[in-house]
Amino acid sequence: MKILLTNDDGVQSDGLFALWAALSPIHEVAIIAPDRNWSISGHNKTMDRPLRVNEVKLRDGSTALATDGTPSDAVALAALGLLGYMPELVISGINSGNNLGGDITYSGTVAAAMEGLVAEIPSIAVSMATKPEWLVDVGASFIKRLVEQIGEHGLSKDILLNVNVPNVPEDQIKGVQITRLGWRIYKDELVVRTDPHGRKYYWIGGTVPPTHNREDGTDVTAIEDGYVSITPIHLDLTSMRPEVWDLLRNLKF
Repeated sequence: MKILLTNDDGVQSDGLFALWAALSPIHEVAIIAPDRNWSISGHNKTMDRPLRVNEVKLRDGSTALATDGTPSDAVALAALGLLGYMPELVISGINSGNNLGGDITYSGTVAAAMEGLVAEIPSIAVSMATKPEWLVDVGASFIKRLVEQIGEHGLSKDILLNVNVPNVPEDQIKGVQITRLGWRIYKDELVVRTDPHGRKYYWIGGTVPPTHNREDGTDVTAIEDGYVSITPIHLDLTSMRPEVWDLLRNLKF
């Protein structure tokens, strides 16, 4: 398969290299990734300035392309012809940290996979927690097997798979669950400080969401229980809940 690898942690990230090492011996793999960290960047696309792309060397001497644009830009560059061909699959990751529940609306990792859908390329976003030690090879090994399945059976061009892998040794993973998005409880806080001129400035801070609503079948529960979570996602965000439609159907202009 012709595979595009990208991420939001930057072109020299351990997670990206783990995917490269697992997939490049078998598939035709290209890397276009940001030249810096774009975590929590969301689905950003650069339209107000030109983009730069430079060749860089990975730790094994292989060549990758680094852009000063966003993760979404990296995928758009490939889809619009930078590689000279259209990738058959986009894989974004391995992200440093899980992307569960509402995280997908913030995640640059997932945004890159969403840009793949915009270009009608099947896409995967893959993430893992990093503490106490980041076992990226476990995640890369699983994605290698997933790519084999996609090669045999195909994946719709309007679907991205949001994959989260437990950060534990492979023999401790209990299995794989197909999940829906759960609900993480964020504990953000506004940090107010004063600069040397007496003017206030603000940080939006907080910790990794410490809790979630525990519901069977969700990604957050699957990860907590030691399973790989795979959530199929598409771009149709329409709510079909009857009470919403009932509320709106009688409106008149």
